[in-house]
Amino acid sequence: MRSIPMPYADAWVKTVFARMPGIHRVNGRPVLLGDGLKIPKRGRKMPAVKLLHQVSDCNTKPEYIMGHSFQVVSILVSAASTFFAVPLSARIHEGLVFSNRDKRTLPKKLLSLVGALGITEPVYLVADAYYACCTMALGLVQAGSHLISRLRKTCVAFEPIPPTMGKRKRGRPRLYGPKIHLFTLFEKPDDRWTVAASPVYGEKDVLIRSLCLDLLWRPIRRLARFVLVEHPDRGRIVFLCTDLSLDPIEIIRLYGLRFKIEFSFKQAVRTLGAYGYHFWMMTMDQIGSRSGDQYLHRKTDQYRDAIRRKLAAYHRFIRIALIAQGVLQCIATTAPALVWSSFGSWLCTIRPGIPPSELVVMIALRNSLPNFLIASGPGDLFRKFLRDRFDLTRAEGLRLAS
Repeated sequence: MRSIPMPYADAWVKTVFARMPGIHRVNGRPVLLGDGLKIPKRGRKMPAVKLLHQVSDCNTKPEYIMGHSFQVVSILVSAASTFFAVPLSARIHEGLVFSNRDKRTLPKKLLSLVGALGITEPVYLVADAYYACCTMALGLVQAGSHLISRLRKTCVAFEPIPPTMGKRKRGRPRLYGPKIHLFTLFEKPDDRWTVAASPVYGEKDVLIRSLCLDLLWRPIRRLARFVLVEHPDRGRIVFLCTDLSLDPIEIIRLYGLRFKIEFSFKQAVRTLGAYGYHFWMMTMDQIGSRSGDQYLHRKTDQYRDAIRRKLAAYHRFIRIALIAQGVLQCIATTAPALVWSSFGSWLCTIRPGIPPSELVVMIALRNSLPNFLIASGPGDLFRKFLRDRFDLTRAEGLRLAS
């Protein structure tokens, strides 16, 4: 899906790498988190709104919704004894088809989104089982990066072909050895299983059983690292990593931090309203209540450009909100004591070593704004700019003016 280029699209990414302290690195590589997000929208004249299927065990989430389908990339940042998933970019990747020759899948679009960030160094991308495919894994490996993901229960791998001794037989040489159904290995005795303390974030005094194997993965036709894990509470799981040098315990730990992007979604939706836009298009053809993709390859150029402008408006709205979320996370990371001193409210528990949340930072900034406006020194021009634009007919303006 092509969209209107955004000026300074990578300026936020450069700012994060230049200013954000504590970017989490493994083997010198930053760790990116990728995932999809579905936002309910009922507008009949909103581009890219379509019927979406939600897979969830939560009873409060309907199986089907009308809305926008996003893919988001965040970077993992350490803050005291915890982590933040700082959002870098989000795009609507479903709902509009500008050309019927566009056959890109969602993993391919997420791979393009990672490439568009302009990160010049290799990275680790942590994503869920949906992205454990040839497109994502091979694309990252060819760019010098690596994928860490989870595999489904039907996953298989192949043993490497041992080197042949003597003269090779006639015919095409074998590419793969015997097939292995990975989940069947949990039931077979093997001396290579090890027991170690769980590296999963937030777990203490928990022992897990793991087995690390370097096998051929058919989608990429090369060796990959498979880590089988048996957890006393969470059950059995198989992880995939395209980096053969990464420690298995580190693979488990990094995938255990993937949930931080889910928490980042919650803050973006409920605290900042990052996806609360209601832009609609008067000249757009009205869509049905359970419609799918909107095909535009037979529409006029004027209509298609209007759709692109509206889509760009959605992306700008979201980008500004995600930048605001990243700034709040940066303040929480760099000045937690100052935030708590300006909070001016009460929480049931303030845990030591845990930085304040985005909501706490927002309240602290709101409480400290009057003092900022009446002070003098660097930033006087900005203060004057704000004071001249207060709306005294609103309660917020009267409170600040007093």
